[in-house]
Amino acid sequence: MTTRELRTQLSDVLGRAMYAGERIGVTRNGKLTAVVIGVDDLEALEAFEMAQDVAAYREAKAEDDGERVSLAELRADLNS
Repeated sequence: MTTRELRTQLSDVLGRAMYAGERIGVTRNGKLTAVVIGVDDLEALEAFEMAQDVAAYREAKAEDDGERVSLAELRADLNS
């Protein structure tokens, strides 16, 4: 759907996203620029992202060997 179409059909698009669970892509100059989704989809996406963050944290913590590098050591290593 183009941005022009979205302007003229906004109420319908919001209803489709809210009640039918549709995900409506919006294009500008032929390129997908946004997607209209319902709140349920947004909350599910946010929960998924949070679960990925927690999993990445746990993995990083499990792999941590306790070794640390000072900023000076890091800079020296990057400059060599």
